[in-house]
Amino acid sequence: MRPATALFLSAVLAACAASTDTASSQPVPSSAQPASGSETGTETTGPVTFTDALGHTVTVESLDRVVALYGSFAETWTLAGGTLVGSTDDAIEERGMDLGPGTAVVGTTKEPNTEEIFALDPDLILLSAETASQVDLDETLTLAGIPHAYLRTNTFEEYLAALHQFCVMTGREDLYEQNGLAVQRQIQNVIETVEHAGEPNPTVLFLRAYSGGCKAKGSDSMTGAMLADLGAENIADRTPSLLEDLSMEEIITADPDFILVTTMGQSTDRALEWVADHLQSNPAWSGLKAVQEGHYYVLPKELFHYKPNARWGESYETLAALLYPELF
Repeated sequence: MRPATALFLSAVLAACAASTDTASSQPVPSSAQPASGSETGTETTGPVTFTDALGHTVTVESLDRVVALYGSFAETWTLAGGTLVGSTDDAIEERGMDLGPGTAVVGTTKEPNTEEIFALDPDLILLSAETASQVDLDETLTLAGIPHAYLRTNTFEEYLAALHQFCVMTGREDLYEQNGLAVQRQIQNVIETVEHAGEPNPTVLFLRAYSGGCKAKGSDSMTGAMLADLGAENIADRTPSLLEDLSMEEIITADPDFILVTTMGQSTDRALEWVADHLQSNPAWSGLKAVQEGHYYVLPKELFHYKPNARWGESYETLAALLYPELF
């Protein structure tokens, strides 16, 4: 078993344990467990205390009025059977969620409207540990006495840990099975198929494009971590300079087996135009092994830029089918 895969599986199994001994960087329940067999959505009674991604101890007394300042967390909370009184606009614009008339839109992820948030009288606010403007809200929310938790879900095991905590809070063990453990088994099946086949590890250049540029991403990115779990060798890991300067010379030297690109921002077309104008227009592009063998692929952003949440298994299957078409 490859080290990356062993690390992935051990982390997932630890996150899925029925005990509350979850990774310290993720919410850890210290009181209450999911109600056995509960399918009613009844929330746990009494306070629930856990540790968030920034190491803060969070105690929640009620879950009647929850606000999510990141669309992925809004979706994960609802996947756990929770309801929302407020969310940022990316829940609708990027994830296509139907928030309903009773849920307020409280600005954007980078610029949440604190006045509108406070007006909702929230019992709990879910925030991103990786968005500076949201991290800056910590002192304000603490002084206001509003319970709030910071989350980070860049890998499946981090998503699974967050879902587990949410299901502890809502009492929906059935939804943890449906939207977490079932997805875990789906991913394990993909990884085990690759492992048992013993195929050579393909080399990959993974790019994230936007209207004004393009960056290579390493195995510390969301999709990069999935590629590593599937045995791919990311050329940006061995050539870190690519992370800062997307040099065609370095790409030619590495000559990867696959080139994968996903886009960010509102305009996918403009992002791909940048790639066409600045990379594909280079005469050397057509000589790359990945291009000659038809292994240049544009990945759907809903699976490889936005957090896939309950679709994480689909993300792994999509990548595996590209890297190992003879197996899938």
